[in-house]
Amino acid sequence: MEHSRLVTAFRNEGVLHLKEGNGKVLTLLRPDLWNPELGEDWVYLLFDLFQIRTICEAFSEVSLDIVEFGSKPTIYHSDPNRIIADGPRVNGNLKFSLIREPNWNKLLFQISQPVLVKMDTKEKTDFQTSLVFPLLSPATKELYLGPEGEVKIIKR
Repeated sequence: MEHSRLVTAFRNEGVLHLKEGNGKVLTLLRPDLWNPELGEDWVYLLFDLFQIRTICEAFSEVSLDIVEFGSKPTIYHSDPNRIIADGPRVNGNLKFSLIREPNWNKLLFQISQPVLVKMDTKEKTDFQTSLVFPLLSPATKELYLGPEGEVKIIKR
């Protein structure tokens, strides 16, 4: 994956459309550019565990351990941080995922901020990678994590 071209395009425009290995187009968006007309079906992508603090209410150790030691691609639903006034919400919760796959993690690290992703958009793009995006796997799970350690399985 040509990280430098992708990062430059993202920094210049604040949005990046990228066709991943399964042929699905991902839309990566700077969170401050999101507006309600873009819909609610967005996931915050994180490259590091500590980024959770910037988007979610403080987590219990149990919830942090679930994210840290999770081995399968997982989308977490959680209470948003109060300082995030606007942003995509599903039933009042935001969705996020810690991306561990090395190439995608490196791209997010180079962008150096939480990024919103909408999966399988119909946008046209000049950017393409042979790498499959981990959250498009049929094994992707969804869990609700509450700040007090509550855990609820949404999708197995």
